[in-house]
Amino acid sequence: MGAIKTAFLTILLSMTFVVGAFAQETPPATPKVLTDGAGAEFRRVENMHKTRYIEMFLAYRDEKSGDLLAACYNTMFTPAGIPASRDTAPQELVAGLDFDKIKQEYGVLNASLNGPKLWLPDWMDINSGVERNFNGIPAPWVGVLNMGATTGGVSESTPYEPKTIARKSSVGWNKGTTVLLLDDAEGNTWVMKGFQLGLEPKHTFEEFVAKGQAMFKQLPEGWKFRVKKLEKDLIETPENGVATVMPDEHFNVYDKTGPGMTNYKP
Repeated sequence: MGAIKTAFLTILLSMTFVVGAFAQETPPATPKVLTDGAGAEFRRVENMHKTRYIEMFLAYRDEKSGDLLAACYNTMFTPAGIPASRDTAPQELVAGLDFDKIKQEYGVLNASLNGPKLWLPDWMDINSGVERNFNGIPAPWVGVLNMGATTGGVSESTPYEPKTIARKSSVGWNKGTTVLLLDDAEGNTWVMKGFQLGLEPKHTFEEFVAKGQAMFKQLPEGWKFRVKKLEKDLIETPENGVATVMPDEHFNVYDKTGPGMTNYKP
């Protein structure tokens, strides 16, 4: 895999949870990916729980704000839908990703990978745009992550540090689904959306759930982890089309819940 760095992002967001290549040279003034969301079309995808996926982040500098923005491409939202195997990112194809090549092909500052991960919500409504192909892996545009004024890439994000992503979508966990939650010291609750597998998994999803808070060594003071079986549907619809996301120390990605994000705080 070409010029890969592994570090903390995941946004998600999961941000979060990423490997990638980072360029020092200046890319073309107008990256190919800049308008990939312009003609985005709405669609709903069902039966997504525990689907294996990756996200590709192609980053460029916003001319007006100077912030680093990363166009996000997700393998679960192709017109083909979720395959019977529930694997939208085959291991051998992900392992063969050449980030230097991708960076040059699309004329961006950074090319980064989130995952492979397991998707934990049950369904999602989303606007998906132009479909790009990464080493034989199709993935449509699904949003833009704001990395702020950083000079690095998505993979340089800090665990437990929230970021925002422009995403006009709704995400749902059905009644009866088991969710993994982080409660922070300010009283906010974060729901895990993507469970990190990586190319060399260190533990299974079942092992992670069983060990619970013992899995965490870097939780900020006053934070706690818990597992809950939902008593009613949990629906996330970010206010004004902007979601707040956060990675943990394992590259898992969480979305903020509560007012402006979800119909209730679990």
